[in-house]
This record gives sequence, C-alpha cells and structure tokens, in this order.
Amino acid sequence: MSICSNRRLAAVRAVTAVFIAATALTAIDANAQDPGPTVQAPMATSINLGGRGLSMSEGKHAASAEGKNQLELELRGGVASDYIYRGVTLSDRKPAVGAALEATYGQLYAGVTMASVRLPTQPTAEVSIGGGIRPTLGTVDFDLGVIYFAYPGENPGSPGINYWEAALRAERNLTESLRVGGGFAYSPNVSNTGAWSAYAAAGFAYELPSRVLPPDVGVSFSAAAGYSWFGHQSADLGGFPLPAYLNWQAGVTITRKKINLDLRYHDTNLSKENCFVFTGDPNARPGGRPDPVTNPTGLTSRWCGAAFVGKLWFVLN
Repeated sequence: MSICSNRRLAAVRAVTAVFIAATALTAIDANAQDPGPTVQAPMATSINLGGRGLSMSEGKHAASAEGKNQLELELRGGVASDYIYRGVTLSDRKPAVGAALEATYGQLYAGVTMASVRLPTQPTAEVSIGGGIRPTLGTVDFDLGVIYFAYPGENPGSPGINYWEAALRAERNLTESLRVGGGFAYSPNVSNTGAWSAYAAAGFAYELPSRVLPPDVGVSFSAAAGYSWFGHQSADLGGFPLPAYLNWQAGVTITRKKINLDLRYHDTNLSKENCFVFTGDPNARPGGRPDPVTNPTGLTSRWCGAAFVGKLWFVLN
C-alpha cells in the first residue's frame, strides 16, 4: 500500500473512531444502569456532518410513536453569509439564500431544496431532491437516504455537474445534553466528473440545559470533522484523482421558537493550488506552485480556506 493510501486510511479511521468509541462507551454505561420504563427523547440539536448547508434538515429525527401514522410537512428558509459544503464555498464567498420543503410519514421522508450558488458552470440555482428512512434501533437514530443534486441553467455546451449521492448517518445521546454522530456518503460520479467520491465524518453536539436559559431559547455547541477522497476523473478532465482532503467546523446555534441563528467556523487542509484543482474556481489567480499534471500554471483559489459563517433560518411545521 502506498504512503498516500496509508494516510487516507489513517484519516478515515481517525474521523470514524470518534463515533465508534462514543457508541461503545454509551453501551457500557447503559448496561451499568437499571432499565427505566421510558426511552430518552432525542435532543433537538442536530450535528452537521457535512450535508448541504441550506437545507437545514441534517440530523432530523424520526417521528415519535404518537406520530407514526401522520403525514407532516415542514418548510424551512433562510440566508447565510456563505454557502459552505464540506469546507468549500459554493457561493464564491458571497451570501446565499435557500428554502426547503420536507414531507414525513413516520420513518419515511422526502423533500426538495433550492439554494443560490455561484459555480464555474453558472447554474441559476442548486435543486436537490431526495428521500429516505429514519429508523431508531435501540438508542441509535439512523438516517439512510439518497439525494440528487441538479443545477439548472448551466452554460450552454457544459456537460453539467448533476449527480446523486447516498448517505448513512447514525446519532445517539450520551447524556441529556451531549449527543454524538457519525456518517458515510458515497457518489459513483461526483459532479459528473467521472470520479467516485466517498466521505466519512464524525461529530458531537452539546445543548445547554433549559434551566439556565430564558424561556423558549435554546443554545447548543457542536463540532465535526470529515474526510473526502475520490477516484480518477474521466480522461477528458485529465484522468487524475481529485485531491483528498480533511474539513472541520465548530460553532454555536441559538434558537428561539421558529427562528434559528448559527455562527460557525469552517476550514480545510487543501492548499490553494489543490483548491483550484478541486473547484475549478473561475477567479483563480496565478502565483502558486505548479504541478505538471494537475495544475501546470500554478493557479490558486480561496474557495477552500478558513471562513466564519453566519446563518439565519426559520422552520414552519
């Protein structure tokens, strides 16, 4: 196995170990306690593991036992100072708006999201359509879903960047305030480049007890890290693999009734040169270190660096 492969394997193991270890510790703790007559309800806090940043549904839990046979609709909408996806901007470091409609029936769900983006192919928007199932097994909440990302209005003659991805995530409470989660996602042809993509992530969220907060106000702190790696692109795009990378983020979410405010720091370990290779940033600048295969002119991009993002959204049921 090559040194690069060893590094990739080590990174994946490090990211997923957080969730595996937390699950094992929780199981040990649960076995040491007397069983109670009730099941602990999931925290309201979700853990951002790298899902689309403006859909606001990542980490949502299945319906309660009382709502298993009811159809429910949820509308979400908001604005963000930057649209970050797994550490990389999709809005050219500019504000973005988005809205989502989701229908749930017990454990099943389906929805559609629209968000403004600024990408090299110049689509008018990002439209994602997906669905899946959110079962709860024991004390672990699962989410198995498939989502299709469409980018209408791209430049004439562009091959397009539409693609689909399948993802599995799992979360569980360690305490009434602390929750951990992990997930894995796979696409056979990410952004229509011909390269497969895989993504593993793990994180946690801590929700302040309601007794220390004003009525109708919630405050939670969360953080997560993820690792992305890829196969080879098609020959007409160079035939080389897209650069693998780590991303991480941490922040605080404040809620009051239907209104939510999230303040978060994002970053990756991608160099500015590899950021251009990965994104194709049309505003890339020269001056970087050339690579004869992937970036012979040494173009650099700022789309993958550190960013502080504010996001405000509402939820209507």
